[in-house]
Amino acid sequence: MVLALVLVVLGGAGWLVVVLLTGGDGEGTAAAATTGSARSSVPVPALERVVPSVSGVSTPTPPEAPTAEVAPAAAPTPVPGDPCTDDMISLEVRTPPTAAVGSKPTFELLVANVSAVPCARTLDKGLQELVLLDSAGARVWGSNDCFPEAGVDTRMLAPGEVVAFPVLWGGLTSEPTCTAPRGAPAPGSYVVRGRLDTKVSADAPLTLG
Repeated sequence: MVLALVLVVLGGAGWLVVVLLTGGDGEGTAAAATTGSARSSVPVPALERVVPSVSGVSTPTPPEAPTAEVAPAAAPTPVPGDPCTDDMISLEVRTPPTAAVGSKPTFELLVANVSAVPCARTLDKGLQELVLLDSAGARVWGSNDCFPEAGVDTRMLAPGEVVAFPVLWGGLTSEPTCTAPRGAPAPGSYVVRGRLDTKVSADAPLTLG
């Protein structure tokens, strides 16, 4: 009886050892297999997912450099004795405030050196002209239309010097060829404009009544 009990105990112990060894290896193998399978199922990231493509990277556009402003060229300093440019002289027309229709008023063309140095200017009669314009801007009379004058007149104008040229108007209309019939303009408001070659004056008012 004692011998049978010993055999039962030894058999149970052996069976327990077998079970422990078999169960531990199975679980370890399953765990290892499961871990290996899990590791093999993780996707390996593609290279372009880790390092972005060069074409996909936006490069900021550098700001444009400001354009340097070019300073305007300074006007040349006038040389004493050189010709007077249009900027170096002023031109003015003087008229009586009113004149009777058909009368013969006298106008004045004034040329002044407004520069700081003496300069020479050609003042030939052929370069001088006065024109009468009506309120609509139509030409009514010109000083060179019927009685043009010639002559050479170049003067050295001192700074601030003013030269006046009187011009007598006959009181009649005219046009550049002086072939159209001439008559007295109607009463109303007019202006007289002067010219010296390329220099033009402001308009001076004249009322005919």
